[in-house]
Amino acid sequence: MKNTHKFLLVMGSAVILSACAATQSTNGTVDVVAPPSASQPEPTIITPVVDSNAMQDDIAITLEQIMADPDWLGRQPEAPSWSLNGEHLVYERKRVGSHLRDFYLASPGVSGNGEKVALAQLHQVDRSQQVSNANNDLTAWVFDSNIFLYDHSSGVLRQLTKDSDYPRNLTFLSDERLAYQVGNSFIAIDPSNGMREELVKWQYASKPQAVRPPADFIAQEQQELIEYVALQRRQRQEQADYDAQLQAQNNGITAAPFYLTEGHRNVQVALSPNAQYVIVVSTEDTPSRSESDIMPNYIQENGRIAAEEVRRRVSDAKPITHKLWLLDLAQNTVSELSLNQLPGYNDDVLAAVKRENAAARGEDYQVNRLPRAIGILQSWYGHSAIQWHTSGEHVAIMLEAWDNKDRWIVTVDFDQQRLVTQHRLSDEAWINYAFNQFGWLPESPSLYYLSEQSGYSHLYVKPVDGKERALTQGRFEVDDITISRDEQWAYFKANVKHPGIYEIYRAPLSGGEIQALTDLNGMTDYSLSPDHTTLLLTHSTLTMPPELYTSVISDDAMTQPVKITSTVSDEFLSMPWVAPSIVPVESSHSDAPIYSRVYLPTNVDESEPRRAVIFNHGAGYLQNAHMGWSGYFREFMFHSMLVQQGYVVMDMDYRASKGYGRDWRTAIYRQMGTPETQDLVDGVEWLVANANVDRNRVGTYGGSYGGFMTFMALFTEPDLFQAGAALRPVSDWAHYNHPYTSNILNTPDVDPIAYRRSSPIYFAEGLSKPLLMNAPMIDDNVFFVDVVRLVQRLIELEKENFETAIYPVEPHGFVQPSSWLDEYRRIYKLFEQHL
Repeated sequence: MKNTHKFLLVMGSAVILSACAATQSTNGTVDVVAPPSASQPEPTIITPVVDSNAMQDDIAITLEQIMADPDWLGRQPEAPSWSLNGEHLVYERKRVGSHLRDFYLASPGVSGNGEKVALAQLHQVDRSQQVSNANNDLTAWVFDSNIFLYDHSSGVLRQLTKDSDYPRNLTFLSDERLAYQVGNSFIAIDPSNGMREELVKWQYASKPQAVRPPADFIAQEQQELIEYVALQRRQRQEQADYDAQLQAQNNGITAAPFYLTEGHRNVQVALSPNAQYVIVVSTEDTPSRSESDIMPNYIQENGRIAAEEVRRRVSDAKPITHKLWLLDLAQNTVSELSLNQLPGYNDDVLAAVKRENAAARGEDYQVNRLPRAIGILQSWYGHSAIQWHTSGEHVAIMLEAWDNKDRWIVTVDFDQQRLVTQHRLSDEAWINYAFNQFGWLPESPSLYYLSEQSGYSHLYVKPVDGKERALTQGRFEVDDITISRDEQWAYFKANVKHPGIYEIYRAPLSGGEIQALTDLNGMTDYSLSPDHTTLLLTHSTLTMPPELYTSVISDDAMTQPVKITSTVSDEFLSMPWVAPSIVPVESSHSDAPIYSRVYLPTNVDESEPRRAVIFNHGAGYLQNAHMGWSGYFREFMFHSMLVQQGYVVMDMDYRASKGYGRDWRTAIYRQMGTPETQDLVDGVEWLVANANVDRNRVGTYGGSYGGFMTFMALFTEPDLFQAGAALRPVSDWAHYNHPYTSNILNTPDVDPIAYRRSSPIYFAEGLSKPLLMNAPMIDDNVFFVDVVRLVQRLIELEKENFETAIYPVEPHGFVQPSSWLDEYRRIYKLFEQHL
């Protein structure tokens, strides 16, 4: 028998494993093995254990069902959190046949989906910007643009505002007042009496003067010759003097504004808890969208074409520098915090890249040490770049260079009005847009932060005047930090046991061994209860969507979580879904394996070589070869359908994927598409050697970044695949957005070599196998023009074996079930015809 694969394939619904990992023994059973060392995880094949009673092999999986409205799967819990008093858990759930969500309340430790929250009580559970005071006896939040306050000791809930002003940056002050930002001002409310005070306001304008010096000869003569003009000037000055005296002698009836650089706008603002300082970050007020590009939207209610504005391309982006202002409310002074205090602020970090590109043009390049464009790090995950200590005596700010090569965490010396660098992270490729969470310990003036400086995201603690300490270390990724109020523990999630298994852990802030709090073997997220005694878990497995669990935290031993919700439909459970194995594919270009999901058919003739499909996940920096429920749930079901018909399916976490450390992430720097295609070659070789696959019957497909990879594979390795489908694909990176692309390829004006090396449109002449392109037309992420330009290029190259399907009403992520069905019918037809 040609096939020699050695891992267990099972079908049906996965059951939670009781061990860290599993491998197959010689007798075909699953052996429980000890977890690999945290610092040296072993490349183990992970094979899920499933419930054989759930198998329904006689049920045919159809495209019509799996591409239908996903309500039929069961509408899983979303956005879980805790109730105000911590006695219940709260989650959202989609309504059947509607885009609306309802809130539900359930009890920890009690199985059941709970009760739907009535609309009249929605303000108690739909809580944005939630904050608590230092004693945790008051909690405030925003609901429907208004502020609500809950007193934990009395159980009284009050509404503090009722207006159309949307409050932002909600925070408790040291004196128990509640402050919030409206426009360019901060307001404080005293909950005890409702007194509102405008603490500070600022304007981006020149400070007004009652009278100004004459601007020229004519103005000077006018003021001296015309008594009426002189009178008006005297009256204005008298009024200004009177207003200033009134303000000074009445303890400031209203806050006098601070005046900042004209023509700027807010980027981020933060008030200190002691109400003594405000940090204002501003930048030049220029349009964030393109001034020339539009996106035609052809399907409108009025029958006309709408011209929608779209974001700028990376080729049009200009360097942006932020200004940092320190507003001293007590002294009524404003100081600009100079960025020149940062180490490396004027390093020519791209000198080697510029020299290479200059040489390609036949020119020389000389190092240029002009100040770099620097600003606050604007997190993709909502973390604030300005963090005040609860005392108000310290503030930390996270900054990044516009060239993507440096990240700084700084504090402010209030006496000297200057920045003090606490931590610098440099990367020759690019600073990751993930793993940038940071903040202060509750009591001591010490920072905690995530950093990839070791090659993996780990947690560090650093006193303001002390040395950095690593709380975690090893070949795994740490994320989602929660610091306990008693300053004893740091809670986090990490993939310690295996790159594709995420559990919840905690580490003592004083140092020591980390403690595992869960052992669920899948994908697990958490929310810590208000009293820090219980974990609210969101857990999923390969074949089961996420459900909610609760687990009591114990110092002695790990407690068994209790499953709370059961929202998956019986119809979904009855289907013969295939549970893929997580396989470490040997790499020809890296010492680390390429972890991949592999779906294998059963009950097929082993003597006949199989056909196969490799799926390419999107986003580039995304992990899909994990043990949890995939965001690509339709693709998971499609792969089960293909397997049912005898296909083998592989889903690779190629280089650039998340979860495997900094080196795996940055392997694509300045060469997008090359390492990934090399990994696809290794994937095909593995399939041929281990899964009885005919190398001449392999196809590939993927969307977004996965569509880009389909292009690169078909164009640069024309014999690797016999057909490919590129969905919402990138064909030219110079047309994609700035934040994502410039990380990896720098900018086109600086590094055109990288763009020509990485953009499929430059390699289109290599197409020789059938190509399907599925393109949504109102995609404001990857523009429709990417496909249009490539189609024109293929026409001019006189290529014959390509076709294009357009979707007039779809954005980047399809919405309409009819579009999903049409798209996957075409993909399936492509594989059936050519594999």
